[in-house]
Amino acid sequence: MFFDLNVKGNSYDNNLKLAEEASKYGWDHINFSYNQNKFAKALEFKKDLQDNLDIGIDYTLEIDSGNVNEIRKIARKFRNKSSCISVIGGDLKVNRAVLENIQLDVLSRPYLKRYDSGLNQVLAKESLNNNVAVEICFIDILKSYLTYRAKTIANIKDVILLHKKFDFPLILSSRAESVFDIKTTKDFSSVFLSVGLTQSEIDKSFAVSENILEFNKNRKNMVLKGVREVNDEA
Repeated sequence: MFFDLNVKGNSYDNNLKLAEEASKYGWDHINFSYNQNKFAKALEFKKDLQDNLDIGIDYTLEIDSGNVNEIRKIARKFRNKSSCISVIGGDLKVNRAVLENIQLDVLSRPYLKRYDSGLNQVLAKESLNNNVAVEICFIDILKSYLTYRAKTIANIKDVILLHKKFDFPLILSSRAESVFDIKTTKDFSSVFLSVGLTQSEIDKSFAVSENILEFNKNRKNMVLKGVREVNDEA
């Protein structure tokens, strides 16, 4: 199963085109990502979008803020409205705060606008212990050039090396903005094979994405980690 939790959300018509293209290229499910200012408005046409597509779709709240307290506040506000909450990384204090917060699902692009990966052994362990996934985005390779692309790939390889050592949850997403950014699942996987992941690690990353969605369906019933309320009516 091929899951992409970060396709850039836009209007109903644009989302429809992106989802149809993704379905044609072999994807089973995509999440449209919206920031905290556009998420509520996008909810208004979510059901219509779901009803008119064969591919599975949902929404990711993508928080874009350098203020740790604001991130926590936004996450609490939208936690029960979103199937996935992701925070754009790059700032070390944001990277740390996200990976320490079990109410969040994803730290996206910890390497963004950095000269290093934005992760270290301590943060890798926090990701593992709190089950907060680290996201690598295909578009960061696709739309970068020359020395900047080389540095981006080097940072991504450093994330992969930490993943191999600590086995924290890793997800791979496209962050596609237009139909021209949507690639076949084979081409998508081939790029990540070329930067150091194995096919089994790539397959596992899609399973992690699926597990995030499944977990959040039951999150409101979770009493504590690993324990949730169930309806005992026969």
